[in-house]
Formats: sequence, structure tokens, C-alpha cells
Amino acid sequence: MPKSTLSTAEVIEMLNLVADRIIEAEPMLSEADRNLGDGDHGLGMKRGMEAVKEKLAAGAENIEKAFSNTGMAMMSSMGGASGAIFGTFWRAGGKTLAGKDQFDAEGLASLIKGGLDSVMARGGAKPGDKTMIDALHPASLKAAEVASQSLPDAAQAVAQAAVDGRDASKAMIATMGRAKTLGEQSIGHPDAGACSVAVIFQAMSDYISA
Repeated sequence: MPKSTLSTAEVIEMLNLVADRIIEAEPMLSEADRNLGDGDHGLGMKRGMEAVKEKLAAGAENIEKAFSNTGMAMMSSMGGASGAIFGTFWRAGGKTLAGKDQFDAEGLASLIKGGLDSVMARGGAKPGDKTMIDALHPASLKAAEVASQSLPDAAQAVAQAAVDGRDASKAMIATMGRAKTLGEQSIGHPDAGACSVAVIFQAMSDYISA
């Protein structure tokens, strides 16, 4: 039955599903990164999410901690740019939920906006640079737009926005990181980080709607 709000325990269950989906997606994420970079994004994300599952197994005292612990686990286990960026997303997004005992559509919008703002400040990427921002930014705009809707409807809309953003990244020329050296050869391939963002939000939507 679809969930109108999530408790701390349910947020932990949702994040475990996110971790499982990213781990399962490792071959796809690695292939996406091989097309544009050094091919290690999928393995890094898998390692990060295995650490997340280990961290979440100990529980969390509140919703903020469930998300921020996810970020800490990724930062401490992955290393490299992806660990810093995805870790920042979860930690900063989690901080916006301080004091909340239920996770709803408004909380989803707050989580994504807080995470997006911190990632953009830390990494320097902006929409159109062919990075994870190209899935995260449209997801954040959509989340704000649907914050008054039910959580299942909002999560579904956000997941679709992330998928659309990932697909739109195929037409972009990479301007950041290793992919920058490819220039126009980067056209036709989605950004690997944007692929991860799409997997994350689809997993969240699937958990909420189940």
C-alpha cells in the first residue's frame, strides 16, 4: 500500500532499497562511465552503498541521521569525486530535515534542494555541464512543484524528472572532469552520475509506492 509519510524506520528501509538498486546497477553504471571516463563510477558507487547498508544496519535515531549517515558512509568508503559529491548530497539534504519525525513530499523537496545546492557549491558544476546535476536539478525543480501532492505522486514525478534529465544529458558536451577531454565525442552518452541519480530516485519512488 502506498505510503503517505515515512517514519525513521521506513526511511532506513527505503535507503536500503536504494543501496540494493545501485549495487545491482553496477555493470550499467560502469559501462556508462567507460563511455566518458575511466569506468570506475559503478564500482565506487557499489562500494559506497555496501558501506551504507552496513551503517544503516545499526539504525539511526531520526530521519536526519538516516540520510546524513548514508552520506558519511559514502564519503568514508568511496574516496574520489563521486564519494565527496554523493556524500555531500545525502549529508546536506539530511540536515534540512532536522527535527522532522515524518518524511513527506515537502521533506522530499527539502532533501533534494539542500543536497543539490551543496553539491553545486562543492563541485562547481551547473545544469548543462553533463554531470549528475543534469538529473538532480530537474528532480529538485519537480519536487518543489509537487511538494503539496501526496508522497507517492511526488516521488513518482521526481523519479521521472531524474530519468528525463539523465536522458537529456546524452545530447550535452561534457565540460567537467575526465569526460571534458572528449569534447563532442561525449555526445550520445548519458553522464554516469546522472544515471546513478535516476536509479536512486526510482528506487525511492518504488519503495514509497509499494
